[in-house]
Amino acid sequence: MSFILSLFLFTSIHTEQPLPFIIEVEGDPHQVAEEIETYHPSVEILSIYDTIFNGIAIKTDPKNLEDIKENSYFKQTYPVQNYQTQQTEENINQSIPFLIPNETGYTGKGVKVGVIDTGIDYTHPDLQPNFKGGFDLVDFDEDPMETKPDQGIPTLHGSHVAGVIAANGKMKGIAPDAELYAYRALGPGGTGTSVQVMAAIEKAVKDGMDIINLSLGNSINGPDWPTSVAVNRAADEGVAVVIANGNTGPDLWTVGSPATADHVISVGASTPAMESAYLYERFHDKKINMLPMQGSQPWDFARDMKVTNNPDKIAHDTILIIERGEIPFTQLAYEAQEKGAAALLIANNEDGMFQGGIDPNITIPVAAITKEDGEWLKHNPGYLNLEYQHVQDTVTDFSSRGPVTVNWAIKPEVVAPGAAILSTVPGGYQKLSGTSMAAPHVAGVIALLKEAHPDWTPKQLKAALLTTADPFQAFEPTAQGAGKVNAQEAINTDTLIYQSLLRFGKIGDNSEQKQDTLIIENISDQTKEYAFQLPDQQKAIHFQLPRSFTLQPHEKKEIVVKATIRPSLLEETIKQGYLYLNETPIPYMFLSDDHEIPTAMGLELSVTPLEDGYHYQLYLVEEAEKLTIDLYNPQTFAYETTIVEREDLQPGVIEGDIERNSDIKGQYIANITIETKEKKTFQYQTIWYGSG
Repeated sequence: MSFILSLFLFTSIHTEQPLPFIIEVEGDPHQVAEEIETYHPSVEILSIYDTIFNGIAIKTDPKNLEDIKENSYFKQTYPVQNYQTQQTEENINQSIPFLIPNETGYTGKGVKVGVIDTGIDYTHPDLQPNFKGGFDLVDFDEDPMETKPDQGIPTLHGSHVAGVIAANGKMKGIAPDAELYAYRALGPGGTGTSVQVMAAIEKAVKDGMDIINLSLGNSINGPDWPTSVAVNRAADEGVAVVIANGNTGPDLWTVGSPATADHVISVGASTPAMESAYLYERFHDKKINMLPMQGSQPWDFARDMKVTNNPDKIAHDTILIIERGEIPFTQLAYEAQEKGAAALLIANNEDGMFQGGIDPNITIPVAAITKEDGEWLKHNPGYLNLEYQHVQDTVTDFSSRGPVTVNWAIKPEVVAPGAAILSTVPGGYQKLSGTSMAAPHVAGVIALLKEAHPDWTPKQLKAALLTTADPFQAFEPTAQGAGKVNAQEAINTDTLIYQSLLRFGKIGDNSEQKQDTLIIENISDQTKEYAFQLPDQQKAIHFQLPRSFTLQPHEKKEIVVKATIRPSLLEETIKQGYLYLNETPIPYMFLSDDHEIPTAMGLELSVTPLEDGYHYQLYLVEEAEKLTIDLYNPQTFAYETTIVEREDLQPGVIEGDIERNSDIKGQYIANITIETKEKKTFQYQTIWYGSG
């Protein structure tokens, strides 16, 4: 994806219907909730957050919300951000052993794993033995079953994730004796809001989970969005939190909240040795990579298929191409199926690949392709053949990359298998791809670690994984962190290295000396020697590394890694690589002031309650001299009007109100312009609907 990041359009229709909101408050949230119930009796209190986040989830109409915002206890409101799952008959156990043919001697026995997802089909024979309970944060009841067809678009994602962690039947998960708890935060179609996600995290923490898996996320690449704050606090409460890194790679800056949080383990997706399907156009020697939709029928054609982007001209054996838009993927697939298409390709409407899901009852295969390939096929409507390529142990293209804005953290921390993973779904088994499949591999490994070392804290569990990971040679830290996890090595490690992803931040025009701190712990009963391998000499960066040192059994030592950086000698605007302490990879990264980073994201425009305007909100990464939102005609691209103009803005959540204008009706392109203190200008676009 380019730096025109996807921006969220919240709603364009005025409504007085009650909506869910999260409010961050000053003081005791329980007392605030009592005050709201006293003075605003029509407001429904959904959840009170006193552990992971100081706030309240309420359901009310926008008019009451505006009244509440006038109170002294009010700090910040977060209109619910949409979250989506992060995922894209043969040997049932074909996929799981890619990571670990379990020779550790551990099975996760006695370890509680909470799966915050679409629910779990606890009637599945492979999941039933280990399912112990949970909660439904969508319907607010104690039945966290997957969405069934009569409730909306059915789901299967949570069951698939749970199977990777702890299936215990015909299929065996990573930790087949771990206890599974389901927290349904994502409803029909696999989507939900920050209200359900936050409430699910809090419930899982209070239920005593040892591990929480979140195979979900949004597009906010910042460390302090509410869900990132929430998972950090969950880790501080003693819960190991594993989060899918996202599926919008391979560009930098594509990891989204809550995987952006510091204290969690964010997981990217690797591809084990496998055969991967793609489409091929012989005449132009053109290869079209595709990512099958969740719930899709298998892509399995023995003959060439004609391609068209005209739904009214579908002949026998035709693949229809449609551009991604506002219409749900399932509806697009049903319409293509009814018109007689043999398969459907959905082209992205922005740069990069994407993942989605469809109703499993769709009878034709459906897959995502990039915007670039969609445009090419539209201008070259020929025939496509289904072919296969051998892919050998690598990081997938779709796996989101770091770093994180604001604090410049390296993400993901590790990678695990996330391509063509066969696992449990309602009614059987299915292969899915995505970082959603990679995260539960790691959650399962942590369950093994927790059984082997029951007294280890989340920090120790994370350190064991990163200390023993093995990086792929062809990939940099922002794609893989420390590398692919190794369960056996993590369980048996004699050393723990904490804070092992070095971040040197942004560098100005002049040479600077930067430093970061590592903590080394010898957890063995033997004296151990440690030494850094001498790094390759580089003009732009010179490391000052500690001399070799000795640690006695169970001794811990803090060391400082220094680097003198000369930006004028840099050949690229972001520099990253690995140092090695003994055999342990230590990732590092820094970037120059010339590196282009996303400056704003997550734009939300919603109708305000008093019928006199709109409310807007976005996330600003750095200080800005000026923010402008202009409206353009979507047909002629002619400038229409300026609706927001602000100066001297600080990083974080930026919000305000726009007066209603009777002349602004219909659809517009909203162009957001950010001018930085350094006089650099960045622009982002989204669609906006004016109601006059």
